[in-house]
Amino acid sequence: MGRNDALGEFEQLVLLAVVRLSADAYGSTIRREIEQRTGRSIAIGALYTALDRLERKGYVSSRLSDPTPQRGGRAKRYFHLRPAGTAALERSRDALTRMWAGVELDAHRSRG
Repeated sequence: MGRNDALGEFEQLVLLAVVRLSADAYGSTIRREIEQRTGRSIAIGALYTALDRLERKGYVSSRLSDPTPQRGGRAKRYFHLRPAGTAALERSRDALTRMWAGVELDAHRSRG
């Protein structure tokens, strides 16, 4: 796995939100999913920067909906996980699982 293939923590959260939301994955729902599950406040600009980067990497694809009157005639940009994104999430999960294997944090806390 090259450096450009490695997912950062925020990228993982974004991809996982896209997976969880499935057909309803667009900016504000992705943001809300991450905020509700992590308790982190997410700037919409940071989210779209990450989504654009993930799309350039081939991990997600996007499509525009038809404009809606509720959004002042603007379209929603929906995101979908691509096979490369699935593979990247699996590599990330596997790497973290290997790193966590055998780690006991309680023993390290008592030693200061």
